[in-house]
Amino acid sequence: MDERARRIGLNESLFREVNQAVSDISDELETSEFEIVCECGSLECSDKIQVTNAAYSALRSDPHQFAVVPGHEILDIETVIADEGSYYVVRKDAPEARMLAERTDPTS
Repeated sequence: MDERARRIGLNESLFREVNQAVSDISDELETSEFEIVCECGSLECSDKIQVTNAAYSALRSDPHQFAVVPGHEILDIETVIADEGSYYVVRKDAPEARMLAERTDPTS
């Protein structure tokens, strides 16, 4: 895996980990919606995405999926698999990116 792809993957994994913690708190508070941070590869990004508990659970059901604000997808690393209106669900396709996503999955 080249250094750029590795760095992007680690950034995305960091945001995913933060969002999982927010989801856990949301579950404790029994809220039906909450806000997550865009899980794009840019460490400078702080855009927010409103999600329901069900949508977030569906997103996290596959460790290769991430939520990004439209325009933040990186098409040479991932594929947009769903347009949820305010965000896209992207899937890692390259073998190295998939392996990194699996290795850093906070739900496994």
